[in-house]
Amino acid sequence: MTFDNSILFFLCSLGVFNGFLVSVYFLFLGKPKRTQNTLFGFLVLMLSIRIGKSVYSLFSETKDLLIMQIGLSACFLIGVSLFYYLKSSVENKKKIPTVWKVHVFSLFFIVVIIGLLKPYRTNIEFWRDFVTVIYTIWGIYILFSGFVLKNIYKKIFSKSLKYSTSELWLVAVFLGNVLIYLAYLIGYFWMYFLGTLVFSLVFYGLLFFFMSKKNRETIFKDIPKKYVSKKIDNNEAESLIIELHEVIKKKQFYKNSNIKLKDIAKELNITSHKLSQLLNDNLGKSFALFINEYRIKEAKKLLKEETKITLEAIGFEAGFSSKSTFYATFKRVTGKTPSEYKKEFS
Repeated sequence: MTFDNSILFFLCSLGVFNGFLVSVYFLFLGKPKRTQNTLFGFLVLMLSIRIGKSVYSLFSETKDLLIMQIGLSACFLIGVSLFYYLKSSVENKKKIPTVWKVHVFSLFFIVVIIGLLKPYRTNIEFWRDFVTVIYTIWGIYILFSGFVLKNIYKKIFSKSLKYSTSELWLVAVFLGNVLIYLAYLIGYFWMYFLGTLVFSLVFYGLLFFFMSKKNRETIFKDIPKKYVSKKIDNNEAESLIIELHEVIKKKQFYKNSNIKLKDIAKELNITSHKLSQLLNDNLGKSFALFINEYRIKEAKKLLKEETKITLEAIGFEAGFSSKSTFYATFKRVTGKTPSEYKKEFS
């Protein structure tokens, strides 16, 4: 094995090894137990088995054809596991529906029966043809998976609607799977190792995304039940968001440290529940964060313009109830303390 091959083996096998660890964690060890986490663990497991087969095929001097068969069989279930992971996340499923289980076990049963009737060891040519069927099934489920995320795409490309970190994570997982699938299609005709390498790159890209503390705390959170049953229509949401910003700016509600969500909802002539739903679903923010962003904007303006009043006074003027709250919120949102920000304009 050459030095270059050694590096390639290290990169590919490391991704597979860590993929197995992640799948075990989400399938058996992760707390709290969630339907979405179980399906995500199953997806990573199927991918890891398939990629592991590729690594074995590329770098092993001897070829155990049973391992090759298991790897291709796992590939048969990657698409459906991706589809149900995304669907369960978008629909906030609390348990795996029976029809989903029947669907997955049917595909599993099909590939097992084919493996028993046509084992890879004695039917290599058959499996070479069957790979086309496997990749076709995989591709069909990827298309279905993309359709599941259609409402999230609208949020991402809308100027007025906000998407949450968990929604961005789902899109990232989907795009990662698309890249792996395309890499295997290319590898089928050219550079076979490409699929294994892309898997490792995608795996660690998602891992870095997950490792951020802020992301780690929100990626695997459920959508609150009260928002799941009835979504605000996108057109209505866009109109409400515009009206919300206009009211906030005109009335300067953020300067009132005791402002409540119900006060603004009353001004908009909607229920508190609907305003809360609008903020969480469509803007991806809590009421406190939404108001504090306006207060920080006002504080920035005062820090630039006012030179004779204290920082504490600026905080109160912007709507904060105390000096400590002002400093902590300003630092969290801007990454700087008020004094550090002010020095930039001194």
